[in-house]
Amino acid sequence: MEDIIIRMISRISVPFIMVFGLYIILHGHLTPGGSFSGGAVLGSSMILFALAFDLEEGHKKLSHETSTLIETGGASWYVLLGFVGLYAGSGFLANKAGGFPMGVPGELVSGGMIALITLGLGLKVASTVITLFYNLIEGDAHD
Repeated sequence: MEDIIIRMISRISVPFIMVFGLYIILHGHLTPGGSFSGGAVLGSSMILFALAFDLEEGHKKLSHETSTLIETGGASWYVLLGFVGLYAGSGFLANKAGGFPMGVPGELVSGGMIALITLGLGLKVASTVITLFYNLIEGDAHD
């Protein structure tokens, strides 16, 4: 279905939805939300783009290879942050004991590495949502 109104509204709203998803991810240690909900919002924005324009256009914006790379990168980022605590002589994913500055409670730069963890996991969730969408759509087309 080619509807100019849906495409125009999607073209305008998708960047704002993505910014909101990043906001949810980065403020996850201060407000309700975090990596899963923010990643779901980010992934849903790309699904909206693919549905409004075309599946091929969606693949051009974010290919399966790129999505897999982001997925792997998010998981690797989580493990890498965990090893920082081990390198500092503390436990896996040690926050304050790992040497991360804790900051002032209630401010954006607080909570040590929690914001870094939610960023990596949020990107992983977003790419997983996108991958699941394309797998379901392509599997449905082949049946």
